[in-house]
Amino acid sequence: MVTPFQRLQAIDALRGLVMLIMMVDHVRETFYLHHQVPDPMLIPGTDEPLFFSRMIAHLCAPVFVLLTGLSAYLYQHKHNSIQMTREFLIKRGLFLVFLELIVINFAWTAQFPPDVVYLQVIWAIGFSMIALSAVIGLPKKWLWLLSLVIIFGHNLLDTVSFADIPIMHQLWLILHERGWIEFGEVIRFRTSYPVLPWIGVIILGYCIGTSVFGNSTSVQKRNRTLLTFGMVSIALFVVLRLANVYGDQAWLMMPTLSETFMSFMNLTKYPPSLLFILWNVGIGLVLLVMLQKIETKLWIKPLVVIGSVPMFFYIVHLYVLKLLYVFAVQQFGMTHGEYFGVNNVSTLWFIAIALSILLYPLMRAFAKFKHSNKHITILKYL
Repeated sequence: MVTPFQRLQAIDALRGLVMLIMMVDHVRETFYLHHQVPDPMLIPGTDEPLFFSRMIAHLCAPVFVLLTGLSAYLYQHKHNSIQMTREFLIKRGLFLVFLELIVINFAWTAQFPPDVVYLQVIWAIGFSMIALSAVIGLPKKWLWLLSLVIIFGHNLLDTVSFADIPIMHQLWLILHERGWIEFGEVIRFRTSYPVLPWIGVIILGYCIGTSVFGNSTSVQKRNRTLLTFGMVSIALFVVLRLANVYGDQAWLMMPTLSETFMSFMNLTKYPPSLLFILWNVGIGLVLLVMLQKIETKLWIKPLVVIGSVPMFFYIVHLYVLKLLYVFAVQQFGMTHGEYFGVNNVSTLWFIAIALSILLYPLMRAFAKFKHSNKHITILKYL
């Protein structure tokens, strides 16, 4: 039989793993801005360590959104109430949007009131949760269809534009096109994470929950199903990428084998392309199965702890990075033009690992407090 505890361990471990990977990417966005990379990346001129560090970080958002949908189903399964699940999704979604607009945006810009607000991953998760709340009452087959139509079909909309229709243009920037929404000279919103593809991913996570966790099945059978989903997703990625006709920008034969592979894996995140989703969701599901097999190991516990308080970790690490950057500028000045930065990617990994170790005792203490005070409602959102 599958117990909630068993489910929680592996899911939290995977969530903790992607949070630590995300830390590396955020260290890059703090101390490596003098080597900023576009989306998708430009292969000529991008060093391999930088490319592969960024590529690994691509795993974070898809896995986190997928697990959000899966966790929504587990919440519903636990309480046996669509209405309670819908209310929880709406409340938590609105809370995440609030955090993005106020708390998280300040961690990036250090401006209040801001003149620019970046609508990034927490905004996308919050918006997607609200969207999920509106459809969870649909029959399972319709949810699967809706998810797959969005994921497989949204790249057909890449050439659609409403630039000549202001109201539709602003809505389209929220849904599918990265851009700027401006309100005179007062404030601008950057839609870094257009939400339509992420809505498809969160519904997919919910659907996987209904298919894999809906009945009392053995851990072995559940893992076989998850592994099948993951491997099919990766296989579809390989087939479509080799075809090179749909799902992302075309890859090219480059002067070296390494550069050709980089071109093959150079996927679009903003918004996430079909191929981006297939690869990273597939890898995420395979990792979930692997972590299920070792979730009771002592060395997995730090991942479980961090994954059980993801929003707390997210907020704390952003503010720690901002304070470190301010301190570094005061001590050493701007070392790379208008930025303070380090000289190589290996230093980014060192900083991320060191910060993860230093922050872990705080995460463990907060996780213990959270799990010992379940009556405090706000803790559920962190």
